[in-house]
Amino acid sequence: MKLVYFAWVRERIGTAEEVVEPPRGVDTVTDLLGWLRTRGEAYDHALSEPAAIRVALDHDHADHDTPIAGVREVALFPPMTGG
Repeated sequence: MKLVYFAWVRERIGTAEEVVEPPRGVDTVTDLLGWLRTRGEAYDHALSEPAAIRVALDHDHADHDTPIAGVREVALFPPMTGG
């Protein structure tokens, strides 16, 4: 699956996108965020407050309890502000 990072999530992780294959047991967005945090200090820092991370699965906004099976692209971004 392709992961795409935006704004300060991208800055903290240090890359705009990557392709990963999550291990067994990573079934939901929550699971994915937890697994990503184990991939290194930069990921742990960027995702230290998972509730603040917004997610889109194949370009559709999703809740953290949404299954990721069959998803091709996951976008992670901070809350958006108006202006």
